[in-house]
Amino acid sequence: MLVVETIAKIRRYYFGQGKPIKVICRELGLSRKVVRKVIRSGATEFHYAREKQPLPKIGPWRERLDAMLAANEAKVARERLTLIRIYEDLQSAGYDGGYDAVRRYASSWRKERGSSSADAYVPLSFASGEAYQFDWSHEIVLFNGITVAVKVAHVRLCHSRMLFVRAYPREAQEMVFDAHDKAFAFFKGTCTRGIYDNMKTAVDTVFVGKDRQFNRRFAQMCGHYLVEPTACTPAAGWEKGQVENQVGLVRERFFTPRLRMKSYDELNAWLLDQCIAYAKSHRHLELPDRTIWDCFEEERPKLIAYVGRFDGFHATPASVSKTCLVRFDTNKYSVLSSAVGRPVDVHAYADRIIIRQDGKSVGEHARCFGRGETIYDPWHYVPVLARKPGALRNGAPFKDWLLPTHLERVRRKLKGSDDGDRQMVKVLSAVLSDGLAQVDDACAEALSEGVHSADVILNILARRRDPAPAITIMTPDALKLNHAPLANCDRYDLLRRAG
Repeated sequence: MLVVETIAKIRRYYFGQGKPIKVICRELGLSRKVVRKVIRSGATEFHYAREKQPLPKIGPWRERLDAMLAANEAKVARERLTLIRIYEDLQSAGYDGGYDAVRRYASSWRKERGSSSADAYVPLSFASGEAYQFDWSHEIVLFNGITVAVKVAHVRLCHSRMLFVRAYPREAQEMVFDAHDKAFAFFKGTCTRGIYDNMKTAVDTVFVGKDRQFNRRFAQMCGHYLVEPTACTPAAGWEKGQVENQVGLVRERFFTPRLRMKSYDELNAWLLDQCIAYAKSHRHLELPDRTIWDCFEEERPKLIAYVGRFDGFHATPASVSKTCLVRFDTNKYSVLSSAVGRPVDVHAYADRIIIRQDGKSVGEHARCFGRGETIYDPWHYVPVLARKPGALRNGAPFKDWLLPTHLERVRRKLKGSDDGDRQMVKVLSAVLSDGLAQVDDACAEALSEGVHSADVILNILARRRDPAPAITIMTPDALKLNHAPLANCDRYDLLRRAG
């Protein structure tokens, strides 16, 4: 194939310097046919394409390969097989040819179908405050040197193109609720309509056309924020093309190269800063004289005002074991000992777990996303210690228990006593009625006097709880003074001077 530099030399030699074709052929090492073709065509570049593709190996497999390529094209984009996978499937069926033959045939197959199968789209336009789009993506982040696949929630205002991104460990429904709340709190409002794909956390049933049966809790969230949800047609990602493009943009600009973070909180704070910085530094596609941030500030007054946080939890019934533990999502959480023997409801939020029984909270913990872990609150087990004080020393909930300074000093001193565990249980039990701060102050007072027994500490608490009544003296009327004495120290100075 002739390169453009060689073609340029031929043209310069012949038209510019007047050299004959024989001389040009000798100097450039080309045939006369090639040189004449360049001179006569007047072209500055040549393209060569094979007009007819021989199919010595593909021939018997052509119909099968056509069917495989057509079936693959009909799938959703994220479910399509690569050409390597199609080649391997063809091999398993008996094909003994090479991959290049399959690749060349697939390329020509796509070209032949191009004119008939190419998709055309209608550009969409949205009024200020009319709609937002929501979607998820999966990204890779290093947390403390460990590679973690995080789920990233994307929200995009369709008019101003303002973006919001937040990372979560999962795509659960409580994460959807939290992402909406964080986005609307940042926007200081929301749009009248939300555009979604048919994610299972939002849509229960897909009917014909645009008709959907939305999940009850998801519908509650939309009702809280005054949003009308709209679901896209299955496999029609162009209906929410803005957020689809945002996924690629965020992946390229925010997550490449691979991020190194310590926690989700650090990552999400950084992502929010990046969203604001991007909006302030990039022009709006349809309004190039203004930035995305400028358009967002203009759109803000048109948004529905933020109404406050939606109580976005996922409720799951559970039972309480005899060890005061509730199992949820492969982990165990402690509850009050009084909850043993009766069912509870686990309210799972994005960042915490609240366990309720008869409408009252019997346990609250930071949510754990590991597997097979047990999360204790030692105070849940203090009432049990009243009956089993020996469990204080070896009980699993009390290992590495961090107590306030003075309470911890009392605990260490009581360890040396024969009945130290029993005395410490009495002190800990007082926390349930008097409060942790009051008990710690009583321990401080006892230690300042050089004592640390439970009886002394409980006595101090009782004295503070019930102060001694003021002493009042009943004076008979006959002994009451008509003129009460005045506390005037100046009278003593007069007497001193007279003396």
